[in-house]
Amino acid sequence: MFMAIESFEILLPLALILVFSKLLSIGARKLGLPQVIGLLLTGVLLGLITLIPNQPIFTEGAMDGIAFIAEIGVIFIMFSAGLETDLKQIKETGVAASVITILGVLVPMGLGVLSSLILPKVVDIDGNINMTKTIFRNCFYGVILTATSVSVTVATLKELGKLNSKIGTAIVSAAILDDIIGVIILSVIVSLDKALVDGTGTNVGLDIAIVLGKTILFFVFAIGIGLLLHILFKKLASRYDHHRRIPIFAIAVAFFYAYAAEKWFGIADITGAFFAGLVLSGEKDTNYIERRTDITSYLLFTPVFFARVGLTSLSSFSSIQPSFILFGIIFILAGISGKLIGCGAGAKICKFSFKDSLRCGIGMMCRAEVCLICAQKGIDAGIIDASIQPFILVLILITSFVTPILLKQTYKNEIPNDVSEIVQQ
Repeated sequence: MFMAIESFEILLPLALILVFSKLLSIGARKLGLPQVIGLLLTGVLLGLITLIPNQPIFTEGAMDGIAFIAEIGVIFIMFSAGLETDLKQIKETGVAASVITILGVLVPMGLGVLSSLILPKVVDIDGNINMTKTIFRNCFYGVILTATSVSVTVATLKELGKLNSKIGTAIVSAAILDDIIGVIILSVIVSLDKALVDGTGTNVGLDIAIVLGKTILFFVFAIGIGLLLHILFKKLASRYDHHRRIPIFAIAVAFFYAYAAEKWFGIADITGAFFAGLVLSGEKDTNYIERRTDITSYLLFTPVFFARVGLTSLSSFSSIQPSFILFGIIFILAGISGKLIGCGAGAKICKFSFKDSLRCGIGMMCRAEVCLICAQKGIDAGIIDASIQPFILVLILITSFVTPILLKQTYKNEIPNDVSEIVQQ
């Protein structure tokens, strides 16, 4: 699809995406917001061009090329997320992080499923209701709400001098576990959808067993290859410390894991990329690999991914049915309240104070790239409607604005005067 277009068609759109992405991400950072907000707004802003009849910039061929590059961007983002995962921190927080994560996944997922019940059931081409497809669609809307992004929360807690507090450590650890569980659930549902809806099998129980078996085999494969990679990268680090060939090999590992997950095990490619990052997260040169990967990604692939989300969100917004708007509003409320209630309750069960439990719920509300990636996977697989994207953008914007404000309010009378002055500045 990408190779079929004229090569020059994509050049001007890429130039516009890169320039506006940089300018708007700088603006977002100066406002104290995550740069991802600027990247998303780039797509929305440039999407206005697509509303012009017969416009020559974002042509069908150019959009195909952008979609291709965006797919690579997703792999980079999930690989980086895996690299940033500190498994030692999870061990240190132990039970508290686990309880917060479990409720922080189950409650928003449950609310997401419940909110989707107001949508019409999925109908086949012949006009019959497809309950299997309907169930998977409803479950997938729930999965989208399990994702957490605590970049805003971490920055706020660091600013307040509370990042290394007991509740601060619990929030970060729970967010790490949250992403791992969310990605696994996403892969299982996508795989089951392929097996039960698009496949030819008639034995539902057997199909589910096969999918779960393949998922387990993938983890065995990922860990087994990971042990060999640990030996390889240890030797590379001792011989070529901080040499650019190390991140090159690391990116190759990410692509290999993503390919193997999708091709051999029927698992989402983003799961493979994420676990490739996990495998390399404890290496000597992990920070160096992460920096180099981020540079490569943010030069082109990541801005294109987020711009594509913004572009497609604007185009899908014009075709949203009135009934879907009601669902979208309920979906946003479910996303906000699900984390607040679930994670807050989890912290309270672990005997945190009411105020710390509230901080935990607020801190886990934020959504960003993983939420978008999950939704895009569902859209690409034909499980959910593309009309959900504008509402996810709204959810990200609301939580990114509200989270730091509410967190600072909970610490209003507890931070030292010198830190308080810095925060006010």
